[in-house]
Amino acid sequence: MPTPIEDRLAIQDLFIRYAFALDGGDVEGVVSCFAPGASLESPVVGVKSGEAEIRAFAQRFSAFHASGAQLRHVLTNFAITVDGDTARAKCYLVNILTRDGQTVMGPPGRYDCTVTRVKGEWLFQHRLVVLDGVFKLDGI
Repeated sequence: MPTPIEDRLAIQDLFIRYAFALDGGDVEGVVSCFAPGASLESPVVGVKSGEAEIRAFAQRFSAFHASGAQLRHVLTNFAITVDGDTARAKCYLVNILTRDGQTVMGPPGRYDCTVTRVKGEWLFQHRLVVLDGVFKLDGI
């Protein structure tokens, strides 16, 4: 059965809101993308579970942004399967970092996430980041 377009667009919007919040240093924006008890897993920061750890993660990226570093998370090729109030959502990811006038592209990768509908809003329940190579962010 095809994914309803309203759900697909709302889930894609969740990914986009998250990327803009993270890249812009918006701690509350990042935290608001996660369901209660959610977790994220990334080769850059390890595993973070619950609101306090996700908030600390977002604060680290906010400080990174405030130091003059500009990340751009570019997301494409969404694959979304909805089953009631839960969905599996994947997409490709490219990270671009500009700092001190120099721009570098990180290794490509993907997000592989479980999202859940909470009070009518799609939120991350588990967010997995898989990169095709090592990407070290000094200061994170």
